[in-house]
Amino acid sequence: MREPTRFSIVILTLNEEQNLPACLASTTGCDDVVVLDSGSTDRTVEIARAAGARVFVNPFQNFAQQRNHAHDVIAFHHEWVFHLDADETLSPELIAECSACAESPAAAQLDGFYAAPRMFFHGRWIPRCTDYPAWQARFVNTRRFRFIEVGHGQREAPGMRLGRLTHPYDHNLSSQSDAEIRVKHARYAKKEAVAFRATARPASTLWRDLRAPDALTRRRALKEASYHLPSRGLLRFVYQYLLRRGFLEGSAGFVYCRLLAAYEQAISAELRALRSATPKR
Repeated sequence: MREPTRFSIVILTLNEEQNLPACLASTTGCDDVVVLDSGSTDRTVEIARAAGARVFVNPFQNFAQQRNHAHDVIAFHHEWVFHLDADETLSPELIAECSACAESPAAAQLDGFYAAPRMFFHGRWIPRCTDYPAWQARFVNTRRFRFIEVGHGQREAPGMRLGRLTHPYDHNLSSQSDAEIRVKHARYAKKEAVAFRATARPASTLWRDLRAPDALTRRRALKEASYHLPSRGLLRFVYQYLLRRGFLEGSAGFVYCRLLAAYEQAISAELRALRSATPKR
């Protein structure tokens, strides 16, 4: 019998009756699984409760606000929490590692840990097309850790002290159809364009981070620098499919890189629209 985990799990949901069963099944052994729902109208809440999860409901504003709400309002059984989405799953190895980290002396000196998602598309892991490992702050101390919203996702607030977990979690990028992904990307593109316009940094700061020794800092600076480039869709396709060798990942890699290219073009279109709508001084 597996030893109970030393951490809690929170899963964000909205109409996730298809994805949630696999996500919940991957949390076996955890004595505190919480589903934070945004107002589902399908069987999401019923499925969660039937699996023994505690369910809370909060209207969704953005990912950072929803995750911070969980820290502020929910009385977790453990101080350390792993944040999951319904289309993501944990491995037994990652569960064991998180339990060990939660009780380690090093955890007292940290606010959280990065974890790397293994992203699957059309049933295949596509590490080259998704720049694996693309670190995400997911295993965190609820008393100390805070998220901030960045574009259409979340990131650790400035000043957070983070370690890195060895084992990845899995993210199913094909939990929606390709057509549904395009609709979602159109929505995300608007958010990314607005966020970039609001937080764009001076070129000197960006250049400094592009030369930083930390790979995560360089990756984030490169993404920000890409907003200034022309033909972003074509450049993203060339980068992911050719330079990063996404072509080695078969048809799944080709289709996913095309979706990424279309997404980048949508962001460029949104940025042009914002510039046109800004009064000239």
